[in-house]
Amino acid sequence: MRIAGTNIPDNKRADISLSYIYGVGESLARKILTELNIMAEKKIQDFTVKELGALREAVTKFKIEGDLRREVSSNIKRLKDIKSYRGSRHLKKLPVRGQRTKTNTRTTRGNIRVTMGSGRRKLEKT
Repeated sequence: MRIAGTNIPDNKRADISLSYIYGVGESLARKILTELNIMAEKKIQDFTVKELGALREAVTKFKIEGDLRREVSSNIKRLKDIKSYRGSRHLKKLPVRGQRTKTNTRTTRGNIRVTMGSGRRKLEKT
């Protein structure tokens, strides 16, 4: 089944399946299902045609998928353009929200640690 241009797994619970849509987490999925009076444990394959239509309508009321991605990218672009601290962190591909960088985010920074020896040089055999 497709909702908002995303394939939804049929054999999973409804609240878990809806979380496959970008911008819909488990809490929003549960909120949508309670508004429609649908059990969260019900699988998508067991939905009726009427329930599927109502679900599509309810999901389209929220900002999801392409619109949300565009908004997030424009927010990041705005931070970069005004040269804010957070924008400069985005530019450098470093953590934005105050995380430490000495021991974490090595792969993001391209600083993958190579195991070093003890520092002693090995004796060469002649």
